[in-house]
Amino acid sequence: MAKGKDKLFDGVDTVRPYVDRALHDEELRDSLREAFAAAREIYGDLTAGNGVGMAASKVASDKDIQENLRKAIDELRHAADRLQGKESHAARNRMLLLAGIAAGVLFNPVTGPATRKWLLDLIEGGEHEPPATADDV
Repeated sequence: MAKGKDKLFDGVDTVRPYVDRALHDEELRDSLREAFAAAREIYGDLTAGNGVGMAASKVASDKDIQENLRKAIDELRHAADRLQGKESHAARNRMLLLAGIAAGVLFNPVTGPATRKWLLDLIEGGEHEPPATADDV
């Protein structure tokens, strides 16, 4: 009998973080509310038609239904990520993009040497003129 209790307690320990997030995460509940509202609106639009064929043609042609469907899916995806504890990587992705742009500017064969010289002068307190570009030459 102890094995059954151990399995039960292990299951409770596994589920506990999800339940805590569901109870205390306001953003998760907001996402679920938004998804439910969008799904309810889609359901109302689709049940107003006559039959499955009419509903399918409405989904294929009605932009409002497509937008509500997209919103419901996005909100459910966001809620699932919040429930699983996944973090957003938006800040990391922005930093990687900026680093890539900076590397492209600094190592560009046309403007790179002038840009690096201008940046070094700026850091050292020298000239403050922007680098010359190929259009200026």
